[in-house]
Amino acid sequence: MGRANNSTVTGFVLVGLSAHPKLQTIFFVLVLWMYLVILLGNGVLISVIIYDCHLHTPMYFFLCNLSILDICYTSSSVPLILESFLKVRKKVSFSGCMVQMFFSFAMGATECMLLGMMAIDRYMAICCPLRYHSIMTKGVYVPMAAVPWVLGLVDSGVQTSLAMQLPFCANNVIRHFVCEILAILKLTCGDISINIISMTASNLIALVTPLLVISISYIFIVATIMRIPSTEGKRKAFSTCSSHLMVVIIFYGTLFSMYAKPKSQNTADADNQDILQAVISLSYGVMTPMLNPLIYSLRNKDVKVAVKNMLGWKDFSDDI
Repeated sequence: MGRANNSTVTGFVLVGLSAHPKLQTIFFVLVLWMYLVILLGNGVLISVIIYDCHLHTPMYFFLCNLSILDICYTSSSVPLILESFLKVRKKVSFSGCMVQMFFSFAMGATECMLLGMMAIDRYMAICCPLRYHSIMTKGVYVPMAAVPWVLGLVDSGVQTSLAMQLPFCANNVIRHFVCEILAILKLTCGDISINIISMTASNLIALVTPLLVISISYIFIVATIMRIPSTEGKRKAFSTCSSHLMVVIIFYGTLFSMYAKPKSQNTADADNQDILQAVISLSYGVMTPMLNPLIYSLRNKDVKVAVKNMLGWKDFSDDI
């Protein structure tokens, strides 16, 4: 039996927080402000890394890719989120919904895998410092950054194409700000067993495997740091990976919070859950990309010096 798309749905309706019009205004201003910070913060970080030759290292190459990802991810969803706040029921065409879902899913999957690659880089820098530069050559770290992009785009292409073949009948209302794949699958009136199998495989590749790589890498990193005799040596070693660890905790923390919470049957509780779900969803989709450049720049002396050099600011204290 084929799975031809016999959909009678030509578009979807995003309800978001339409039941809370006052909150929509607050969230619109908040999300718009955060989006501008994302564009500015990540844009400056990308420019600084490209501009300063001292930052042409594997760690900053991965960081540059992460900033590009954050801009692409938020740009694929935030304009739709902002528009949904301005309308009670935001109508999105079927094709438009699928395109937005493709890019959001691709960027999310790519970021998971890229964080795993960054953990491997930090493992090599701390656990194998003498061999780091001979191992992490340009011929190694460029493919390491390219693999997440390729796998993320392919994975998203598979999930989106399978979703497009599903039959959608009468229900076209998505209780979300954007066209999120799990919300889309809930609306179908056909068999989604293939989609579930495909999503399970996708989660293993793009979510579970990078998390295992990150966990194992940091077990070895912590063990190596604990063997360093001096306190100052431990502090310096930990500072090289603390920013990445903070980003991982924030990213996976908000991601798991978004999908791990049970659904309430009580109307009042469900109303509160909608608000809480909106906060968690926006934290994952907007707040994390906004915090990434702040975490890496505020905690990184090299980046702060490179920003001053790019802007032509002279720090006279450096000459003393």
